[in-house]
Amino acid sequence: MCPALYLIPVTLGDTPVEKVLPQGNKEVILSIRHFIVEDVRSARRFLKKVERSIDIDALTFYPLNGHTSAEALSGYLDPLAGGNPVGVISEAGCPAIADPGADVVAIAQRRGLKVVPLVGPSSIILAVMGSGFNGQCFAFHGYLPIDAGERAKALKLLEQRAYAENQTQLFIETPYRNHKMVEDILRHCRPQTRLCIAADLTCKGEYIKTRTVKEWQGRVPDLSKRPCIFLLSQ
Repeated sequence: MCPALYLIPVTLGDTPVEKVLPQGNKEVILSIRHFIVEDVRSARRFLKKVERSIDIDALTFYPLNGHTSAEALSGYLDPLAGGNPVGVISEAGCPAIADPGADVVAIAQRRGLKVVPLVGPSSIILAVMGSGFNGQCFAFHGYLPIDAGERAKALKLLEQRAYAENQTQLFIETPYRNHKMVEDILRHCRPQTRLCIAADLTCKGEYIKTRTVKEWQGRVPDLSKRPCIFLLSQ
């Protein structure tokens, strides 16, 4: 297999691997012995889901998080520089998308090392696809401010951009604060603004629904402890 930094998507929940990942990914994974991972335990569980017989103890895992130094990240790529493929595994979805994996990819690019992104589920792309909103112009903003006043300002700014630029606006929230997020959207956005709520994408109980802010009043489902992504559009 070609030595490269392989960006390995994982499932977004307990969905069986074979439902959302192509067979080719498994072949790549089984050829790699060095993995840069956001969480070692969850990465080991994922690899066992891919192939139960895999010898986990024969693999090397390098932890990647917000505290990992650039020097350490660069060292993680030494096996690749020596001709061995290296894989990147994040907690959910696709590496380097709203994920610290982007940092190691940037270093690989600067060092002239080959980078290969593999096919897999991205909640951002899936949500845009299922929303009915503009898929040619959209922006993902991650988490909005926690402070109530700052969050209200952020929501109004995103709504303005949705109208002024016809740009779909996406953002997320910690699952236990999902209902507070929806309350704030319904309080601060225009009645005619369209809101799509996408929850548990690719998983059992998947939910994708688009309504106007006015239509959502009194019709919001139970979103507690459910991974959600929110989209605004004109």
